[in-house]
Amino acid sequence: MTHRSLRLLGLAGSLRRASWNRRLLQSAAALAPTGATMEVYDALGRVPLFDEDLERASPDGLPGVRALREAIAAADGLVIATPEYNHALPGVLKNALDWLSREDATLADLPVAVLGASSGPWGTRLAQASLRQVLHTCGALVMPSPTLFIAHAAERFDAHGVLADEATRAALQRFMGAFAGWVHRVAPPSVEAGAVEAGAA
Repeated sequence: MTHRSLRLLGLAGSLRRASWNRRLLQSAAALAPTGATMEVYDALGRVPLFDEDLERASPDGLPGVRALREAIAAADGLVIATPEYNHALPGVLKNALDWLSREDATLADLPVAVLGASSGPWGTRLAQASLRQVLHTCGALVMPSPTLFIAHAAERFDAHGVLADEATRAALQRFMGAFAGWVHRVAPPSVEAGAVEAGAA
């Protein structure tokens, strides 16, 4: 039985255009294993602050929230790269997750991988821990291992924002390969139509 290619979505928990975590996801997309592709979501800043009054006033969904939900719904798995602000995940990311936990529970039963990069020595360990807690509460299927905490990010990327550290690249490639395996294990995509028809014949 032949599965179609995995469609993964990358989400950076930072609005900064040149954030380490956005660059990390771009590198992860380039290192996705054979049979998988990843697109990096680029419109998190359009998601408004969570407000039940806004939610009630827009029964069809606010554009920024609807776009994020649709992008995630079209993906087989979600890779979240989080910065660490004050020993926790950033407010902009938590806000997006609060929206995603509403209505159609977008994150429920969705395979998710968590990683992060920071300029300091911790590599977003505490942010990832708090993020995992939120994701588990939302019903996401969070990959337990391997973990990836990238410290001293400025030393890992070159002047053009490309991940240049070979050991980090190798670890990221293993991480992406493991996540593809996790998706196939917990929520395998449907088989290709051609494969189904050939089997039926």
